[in-house]
Amino acid sequence: MLALKPDSPTPLVGQIVDGLRRLIGEQTLKPGAKLPSIRAFAAAHGVSVFTVVEAYDRLVAQGWLVSRTSAGFFVKRRPVDGALAGESAPRDVSFDASWYLKQIFETSRLPLKAGCGWLPNDWLFEDGVRKALRHLASDGAELGGYGSPAGHAALRELIAEAMAEQQVAADPDQVLLVQGSSQALDLAARRLVKPGDTVLVDDPGYPNMFYMLRFLGARLVGVPRTPQGYDLAALEAAILQHRPVAFFTQPRLQSPTGSVTPIAQLYRVLQLAEAHGLVLVENDIYADMDPEQHPSLASLDQLKRVVYVGSFSKTISPNIRVGWLVAAPELVAGLTQLKLVSGLTSSDITERIAFGALTEGRWRKHLRGLRERLADAHGRVGARLLHLGFELFAEPKAGMYLWARHPDLTDSAEVSRELANDDVMLGPGELFLVQPRPTGWTRFNVAYSDDQRIFDKLAQQIRLRAQQPGD
Repeated sequence: MLALKPDSPTPLVGQIVDGLRRLIGEQTLKPGAKLPSIRAFAAAHGVSVFTVVEAYDRLVAQGWLVSRTSAGFFVKRRPVDGALAGESAPRDVSFDASWYLKQIFETSRLPLKAGCGWLPNDWLFEDGVRKALRHLASDGAELGGYGSPAGHAALRELIAEAMAEQQVAADPDQVLLVQGSSQALDLAARRLVKPGDTVLVDDPGYPNMFYMLRFLGARLVGVPRTPQGYDLAALEAAILQHRPVAFFTQPRLQSPTGSVTPIAQLYRVLQLAEAHGLVLVENDIYADMDPEQHPSLASLDQLKRVVYVGSFSKTISPNIRVGWLVAAPELVAGLTQLKLVSGLTSSDITERIAFGALTEGRWRKHLRGLRERLADAHGRVGARLLHLGFELFAEPKAGMYLWARHPDLTDSAEVSRELANDDVMLGPGELFLVQPRPTGWTRFNVAYSDDQRIFDKLAQQIRLRAQQPGD
């Protein structure tokens, strides 16, 4: 079926995956066709059963094959079978969302995590967490029962004070504590969106958010990001054409691009939202990493039609899972009820730990140090990428990410699969697109990418592709 080359620098698993994808794209293997059994394929090609198992499993995860119990593996029927051969054709949306949710944690133990979405342990506020834990243990805090529906009162007051420093007037009763920003976004989506509604999202943007909204039956329309923020013409056209009910967006240090929206654009977004009745859900989870006092949609709107989402998971610790949202009082009341229905209360213990870490006296010093480390990492990683010939989408010098592409690496998903065999986790750009399709863009977490081994492996991929016929 395939001509495998044991002496090729491309691993056998990758050769099988690429070869079968090509045969499916060329329609040599048609939708519904049954593949040889694992043992038959292994015997026919002189490879181990384990190699074939991994290759078939990857093709199932990528949406090219389907596994049927006691029957075998079959070519998956796709909505537009003829589109598979074209590089610009959109790929199966469900594959991309599930692949991301699964792979981002399954590959978290890889030594080189250039594409992950969190900071290294020693960049987090571990000392503050440990001190808060010791204080909690010695304080005789109750470990039984449930927390308050809205969350730990002292922490909500502290967040309201922090919002005031960002020029947002919010009462503590307008703060709802949740289990990380993901739950905040999920609650907002379920409150604001009905099946069939059109919702605007950043493109590229947050894959988990896309999955949440599609699960609710929403129709997603992407608003293109530019290095300067939004494509405002595209935003206005999308509003006029699709009549969306909400815009889920990340103006500041956006993932994956790192771009920051200027104040003039924020004003225009608010004008459009007011004129057309949109609710704006502002995901601002990287605000603490921003060394500058950039305005937010919430500060310009004062929560009239903005739901503001924040989190401590990125800067204190992902394990404590404490996030929050701030909104108008009547909306917060509905979101609190929805929180109770879907998951009862959030953890009072973890909220107390977060409160203890924030008030133990070194929080602001920790943030200053973190911002400095991120800025230094941005400079070094950006320089290395440019040296290899990458194009940088933006150079924010803050936050966690650089969004970059190389002219010879036109399919970052393929590169990511190859490098995973070499213990490197990348963030392939396809995962972040509203309509997934092959792209050269890749998200780099600067805190994990400052390692020469990553760039050596990228350079090897560039050389391999430069040597391929027709390139």
